[in-house]
Amino acid sequence: MNTNVYGQPVFSEDDLIDRLMQGVQIANTPNVLVDSSVDINSLLDTVEDLNQIDSWKLADQETSTVVEWDRLQQSTWFMPSEYKNFDIAKHVLELCKTDAELQRVGEELLLYQEKDLFNLLKYLKYLVDIMKENNIIWGVGRGSRVASYVLYLLEVHRINSMYYDLDVHEFLR
Repeated sequence: MNTNVYGQPVFSEDDLIDRLMQGVQIANTPNVLVDSSVDINSLLDTVEDLNQIDSWKLADQETSTVVEWDRLQQSTWFMPSEYKNFDIAKHVLELCKTDAELQRVGEELLLYQEKDLFNLLKYLKYLVDIMKENNIIWGVGRGSRVASYVLYLLEVHRINSMYYDLDVHEFLR
């Protein structure tokens, strides 16, 4: 198997057949890149969920810039559908206890929305829930991310940025 300039695997027909024979559910992987020698139609008989093949792309059709590649990756977060469909803004607003918190969270959520980062917030909620469920310990927080009160409410870190009067713009520049 080869990789493209972004480090993504590019599958040949032999790679795909090997994985299918080993029982690997490659069809459920979004945005699979296949090299131009692959006849996707010939694989249709071996793949159960044909809708997943629609997201496969020929490697020569891959994105041309890092910005396009990054946008594509952000659109395919791997998380359960209950988190993909989760209203993260409503959840975070419900965690607020004072008007000052509501105002700060509202300001931050506008910044997150402006930067198209709501899927990131949903994924972080999923990640924190999984870590709690499995008794995994994570750090208190470091760097500019501790300036986000929204991340504090989601328990990504444990530094109350409102208490320390940290400017969210330090994080979301």
